Order: sequence, then structure tokens, then C-alpha cells
Amino acid sequence: MGILTNTGFLMTQSIEHIDEIFRLLKKELEQYRLPIVSRAEGKEIIHTPFTTLISCILSLRTKDEVTELASIRLLKKYNTPEKLIQLSEEKIQSLIYPVGFYRTKAKRIKEISKTILDNYSGEVPKNFDELLKLKGVGRKTANIVMVYGHKEQGFIPVDVHCHRIPNRLGWIKTENPEQTENTLKKILPEKYWGDFNHLFVLFGKTICVPVSPFCSRCPIQQHCKQIAVTKNR
Repeated sequence: MGILTNTGFLMTQSIEHIDEIFRLLKKELEQYRLPIVSRAEGKEIIHTPFTTLISCILSLRTKDEVTELASIRLLKKYNTPEKLIQLSEEKIQSLIYPVGFYRTKAKRIKEISKTILDNYSGEVPKNFDELLKLKGVGRKTANIVMVYGHKEQGFIPVDVHCHRIPNRLGWIKTENPEQTENTLKKILPEKYWGDFNHLFVLFGKTICVPVSPFCSRCPIQQHCKQIAVTKNR
């Protein structure tokens, strides 16, 4: 059953078999390496709200393995805004290359470091709306910093995978990630909010890929409505 919300998109009142779905996904995806931004800890980098923020900025439109190596080169030594602000943009560029848009990101990293020092006493804001005030930080990045950087509950980071897959499963019918975020908060049990992003990102990169998903080896195929899936493997 579903209800039509006042925003015009379909929302299921509850998700059937949700405990089973998360159990199966966790079991299947434990073989894969988490992206650096969503790890609880790491050997190469001290995980803080600041390093989470910078790693997330580096990850935009960049493959995970490239993001990880660039994050390590930059943040192993320069892991605070005080340290990063001392670097030239050219030096930051050389450390983060070949991430996508590395010149723009180098400039943005310096700007954000300065803003955090000038406006927030050197500490990454622990407030979602304040995070959105940082240049280049959108809802996904702000949510990631709140969940994986500050370890706060009550937030759901939604990227393209986290938007696509719940629609494909038939949980929701939304048109953009922000609608998906708001709708999931109404139907997804809060105990799963902390796991949702990294599980569905991994799932979307390895099995439930955008085009021709690997339904034949999907652990939750029996719970999927395969909305808009025209071809699968």
C-alpha cells in the first residue's frame, strides 16, 4: 500500500521485510572495502569531522580508489584547517591530482579551511545548516559529515545510488535525492539510517548498478520490484 503525499510522489507507509533486507545486504557487502569517507577509522588518516569533510569533497565525481590515495597524500600530514591553510593551491593540486576537478577542489579546500578558522574557531560545524553555508558543501556532503564525521544520528546521506535503488526496489517514487532523503526519513526505521548510505553506495557500485544490474546475484532480488529495469544480468 502507498499514499500520495502533498509533494506529488508516492510513498509507501512501511517497507516490507526491511530487517531481512538489511541483514542480507550486510552479509553480501562485507567482502567489499568501504569508501574512505564512511570508514569508522583508518590506519593512514586520523578520522575527524574535518578529514571526513575534505575526503568527501575530493570524492565528488571521482573513483573511490583515486579518492582514497589523494586523501592519504593530503591528509596524512595536513589534517587540520590550520595546517592546510599554509599550503598553496598549487601544492594542494599536486597532492590531490588526479581527482576530478582537482584545481577547483584545491581552491575550495583552501576557502573552506579559512572559513572554518575565521568563523568556527577551527572546528567543523556540528550543525547541518551551518555546514551548508560552507562554499561547495551540499546536502549529501553535509549529511556525510554529520553521520561519519560527527557520529550524529538523525541524518541520511543520499547520493545517486541511494536515490536510484529505493526507487528501483519500489519503496518510493521520487524525482531527486532531496525528495528521497525526506521520504526515507518517514518510512525507513531510524536504526538503519546510519548504515543506509554506505550499504547502498556499495550495493549500487557492485551489484545494483545503474544500467543492466546483476539481478542474478542480488541477495535481495526476491524483495525487489525492479522498477524501470529493462535489462539485467
